[in-house]
Amino acid sequence: MNAVEDGSGFFQDPLEAWRAWFAEASASEPDVPNAVQLATVGPEGQPRLRTVLSKGVSSAGIAFYTNRMSRKATDLDLAPRAAMTWHWKSLERQVHAEGRVRPMPDREADAYFASRGRGSQIGAWASKQSAVLENREALRAEVARFEAQFEGREVPRPPHWGGFIVVVDRWEFWQGRSDRLHERHEFIPDGPGWSRRLLNP
Repeated sequence: MNAVEDGSGFFQDPLEAWRAWFAEASASEPDVPNAVQLATVGPEGQPRLRTVLSKGVSSAGIAFYTNRMSRKATDLDLAPRAAMTWHWKSLERQVHAEGRVRPMPDREADAYFASRGRGSQIGAWASKQSAVLENREALRAEVARFEAQFEGREVPRPPHWGGFIVVVDRWEFWQGRSDRLHERHEFIPDGPGWSRRLLNP
């Protein structure tokens, strides 16, 4: 058993651990290594899960973007806590994060929206995300309407589109091991930093 397997050689900071694991995942799973499961709770207490793209992980938290009229956004407006899980199958690794959620400042949402492809920008205007859609033709008609509206000029960020930041208060790093004796490292707040402890598989 090496130092990492017995837990003594693991990272002491969760952001350092996440960045190192994400770099490896970006090489082994180059398509969407930033795909992450996002769990929220609806007003009736029903947990809900979907995949989003994490768009930045820092000491401030985990950033992602969405239509503010979507089910996930309305869930977070009512109960501003979330859980997230990245799963990198090729590496037998998962990272879990939990925390409170806050809206992203408009200037940051504006900057990210401006970096998106024009088709995605138009789609953000056209889609009433999570609302019932009569048919695909209706959606294509909305796309055409906004393409005409913004023809020849930059597409501004819709007022109903923005970002959230999950301010993490618990991290867990899961590494698959033989005989299902998996390695789990949990980080919890400890003053200005983090305390790490091993968990049973």
